[in-house]
Amino acid sequence: MLTFDESQLMAWVMPWLWPFLRVLGLFTTAPIFSARAVPVRARIGLAALVALGAQATLPASPAIGLNDPLALGVLVEQVAIGMALGFAARLVLAAIELAGELVGLQMGLNFASFFDPVSNAQVSAVSRFFGNIAMLLFIVINGHLTVLMAVIKSFEVFPIGSGAMSAFGRLRLHELGAELFASALWIALPMVALLLFINLVMGVISRVAPQMNIYAIGFPITLVSGLAGMALVLPMMEQPLLALMERMLGLFTGAR
Repeated sequence: MLTFDESQLMAWVMPWLWPFLRVLGLFTTAPIFSARAVPVRARIGLAALVALGAQATLPASPAIGLNDPLALGVLVEQVAIGMALGFAARLVLAAIELAGELVGLQMGLNFASFFDPVSNAQVSAVSRFFGNIAMLLFIVINGHLTVLMAVIKSFEVFPIGSGAMSAFGRLRLHELGAELFASALWIALPMVALLLFINLVMGVISRVAPQMNIYAIGFPITLVSGLAGMALVLPMMEQPLLALMERMLGLFTGAR
């Protein structure tokens, strides 16, 4: 008869449990995985499968039992690091959406906003369009697989039991937040400059020919110019998205 005691059971389960919690924390906040269309049971099952498949490459984890006083702290640490990784990946796509907000503001299309059930917020049409394009690019460049690779590599940079606060101190996510605004401005800058030039031209025309109804022709010209600018900028959006992804991966894999 096959028998085993509690210590043996913990020795089998604990090396799998901590990676499972970190991957599950990632799936809570990461793009695509955290979508409402993905059932919770599917996330839990996929997290368990990823944690099980990564056992061969993970470093040896410390022996921490469930009744150990450190178990609760390690549990919070794993979930927090996983959620931080997913949040960092979400910031990459948020930079593209912020660029869309800036472009929509210059085009005069920010009034065309609607409730987005994905983000539970009121977003403009241009921002939602940029967000969808960024999501498709994220899938095309295998961003979802890259995020999974990053969470596995993070066990080398942030080993189990190192402490959640020390991990957050080394991550410096606020720097990634600053790059979000800088990257969004760089992406939107060509279109903002184009639309600003169009508005200046419209202003000069309204001074030269006051009898012309500038409001009747200004909005169509601005709209058409904005759409033409979007058609020129969208093919070049891959490079800033890749740069942000590399920066995000450097935080969790140590390749800074």
